[in-house]
Amino acid sequence: MTSAVTPATSGAAPNGAAPPRRRRPTALIIGAGIGGLATAGTLRRIGIDVEIYERAGELRPAGSALSLTANARIALRTLDIDLDVERRGRVYPALQLRTATGRPIRTLPFAHLGDRLGAQNVAIHRAELHQALLTAAGDPPVRLGATARRFQVVGDRVRVEFHDGLTAEGDLLIGADGFHSVVRRQIAGPEQPREPGYVCWLATTPLRHPRIRDGYAAHYWGRGQRFGLVQLDGDRVYWWGTLNMAPAVARDWRGGKADIERAYVGWAEEVRAAIAGTPESAIISVPAQDRPFLERWGHGPVTLLGDAAHPMLPSLGQGAAVAVEDAVVLAHCLRQAVDLPRALRRYETARRERTRWMVREAYSLSRVEQLAHPLADLARRLYLRWLPGRLLDRRNEIALTFPGTADGTVTPR
Repeated sequence: MTSAVTPATSGAAPNGAAPPRRRRPTALIIGAGIGGLATAGTLRRIGIDVEIYERAGELRPAGSALSLTANARIALRTLDIDLDVERRGRVYPALQLRTATGRPIRTLPFAHLGDRLGAQNVAIHRAELHQALLTAAGDPPVRLGATARRFQVVGDRVRVEFHDGLTAEGDLLIGADGFHSVVRRQIAGPEQPREPGYVCWLATTPLRHPRIRDGYAAHYWGRGQRFGLVQLDGDRVYWWGTLNMAPAVARDWRGGKADIERAYVGWAEEVRAAIAGTPESAIISVPAQDRPFLERWGHGPVTLLGDAAHPMLPSLGQGAAVAVEDAVVLAHCLRQAVDLPRALRRYETARRERTRWMVREAYSLSRVEQLAHPLADLARRLYLRWLPGRLLDRRNEIALTFPGTADGTVTPR
């Protein structure tokens, strides 16, 4: 595989010959999820060629829907990238916290924060976001059915070997291959995930309900279980549910839709309607897992990004947004870089504290959200109801503010 070349920006060739041409660097991106596609778009924007390798046999995103929060959208603007997500998804101006039966606990307003920061939070189907990222990246080359086996640094280049015998060589290797990252495993060695002990169900389905309108987004909190319901485009909703159980059971959950419906007997009518209206084949089950924070993300021309670098529990709804932030900061650090490995270390330094905070906060919030004891549930509701709004605003603003790079070279517009 060859890379395009661009004229050198300075220097004269001997004997009056034409100036030498400098080869554009090529980044090998392992993984065509949100982080990998975002990286393809940001690196292409700064003049780096990309080759994406995806182990799946087709480019069909797993999962249902997600939040693309203000911090990700603002980060992308620093590279003049607009994914047009408000047309593809739906802005949710607030998040309602409710009891299992639907009684209000508190509303967390987001619209005023979005106005202040310059972007609103958007709920979007994963397939729509994938398409937006592919378009922004100019439909980059993607090799499907390519499962990475190992990488090797050879001089100032890196070579990747795949299980089917394919090899690829480039100037950079970006491990964006998710929670079970092969690139991470070679960097960090064997690791055990943290498993807090609950399962997550995810689905998208058509639903009309008088309560679900105007960008409705709500979390319903029960004892040892939760439910989320978010309006998407048209009449579609995105829902997710959780239920405490032993990690081994969550890891290999074998129940069906009837089991999920039994888990939510007596809950709010719109919760039960969402589950009832979803085909069983459309429900995805995943165990709740993250990993202890990894301090070292790479070496030489190799680094990690997104869930491969810092997998987090879903409680903050920031997994996709933080991967996009990674991709943006990586591009800014590589822009005009002469020493590519040094630029990667700069990227890692710029992202370490931000992502460590996200992983820690998501883990802590998850423990509170999954409390099962009746007294703990009561204390949680009272705390949320009476916590001063300015403190909630401050915590939300930290998550929704794109911090740029550690040395201030990226300033959101």
